[in-house]
Amino acid sequence: MKIDDPLWNIIVTDAQEASAHEPVMAPFFQAAILNHDSLEAALSYHLAEQLGDPIVPVEPLSMVIAEALRADPSIGRCIRLDIEAYFERDAACERHITPILFFKGFQALQLQRISHWLWHRDRRVLALFFQNRISETFAIDIHPGAKIGSGIMIDHGTGLVIGETAIIGNDVSILHSVTLGGSGCVGGDRHPKIGDGVMISVGAKILGNITIGEGSKVGAGSLVLDDVPAHVTVAGVPAKIVGRPDGDAPALEMDQCLDAV
Repeated sequence: MKIDDPLWNIIVTDAQEASAHEPVMAPFFQAAILNHDSLEAALSYHLAEQLGDPIVPVEPLSMVIAEALRADPSIGRCIRLDIEAYFERDAACERHITPILFFKGFQALQLQRISHWLWHRDRRVLALFFQNRISETFAIDIHPGAKIGSGIMIDHGTGLVIGETAIIGNDVSILHSVTLGGSGCVGGDRHPKIGDGVMISVGAKILGNITIGEGSKVGAGSLVLDDVPAHVTVAGVPAKIVGRPDGDAPALEMDQCLDAV
C-alpha cells in the first residue's frame, strides 16, 4: 500500500511546474524526481549521481544509499525536517525541491547521514570513501563519525569542516567556512558539542571538546575555545559574550547581527 507523503507530493508538483516553465531542464527533472515514486528513491538516485566516478559507478552507490534509507527510517525523517529548515530559513529557497537538486550543503549533509550509518555498521572503508567524495565534490568535509540532529540548514557550505566526535543538536543553522575541529593531536572525544537552536555564522572556528549551549549565536569570524552558555551571543578572537539573542532559537531567525547586552 502506498503511503501518502505530503512533502513528496509538493516536490513532485515543484518538478512538474519547473519542467513546464523551463523545458530545456525537463529531462533533468524527469530523471531526478519524476521517474521515482518516493523521496527516498529520488535521493538514492540523485545523491549517487553526485558521487559516482568511473571506478565506483552510480548504480552501486545508489543501492547503498537506498539500503541505508530502508534500514533506518529516522534518516528519512531527518531529511524531511532538513528540507523544511531550508524552505523556512533560507531566503534563496523558494521551492521545497531546490535544496534537493541545487544546494550542496543539503546534499553533503544527507550523504553524511548515509556515511554515518555505514560508520556504525563497521563499513568504515566505504564510509570514508563517501567522506572523501563529498569533500572532493562539494568542498565540505564532514567525518562519518559526527552525530548530526534534524532540522539542520548548512547555508552554502563551502569550506565547512566537522570532526569525528562532533555532536550537533536539532534546528541548528551553519554557514560556510565554519570549523568544528579539534585543538590538538590527542585522540578520543575532541570535537565541539552544539546545542539545539544554535546559529554559527560565517567563518567561525569552534575548537576542542567544548559545549555551545542551546539557543546561542556565534558571530562571524569568531574563534571559540571555551564553553559557551545557553542563550548568549559570542564574538571575537577569542570569542567573548557580547549580547543575547532576541529569541530562544537564533538558528530559526538567521539574524547575524550582534546583540546588545
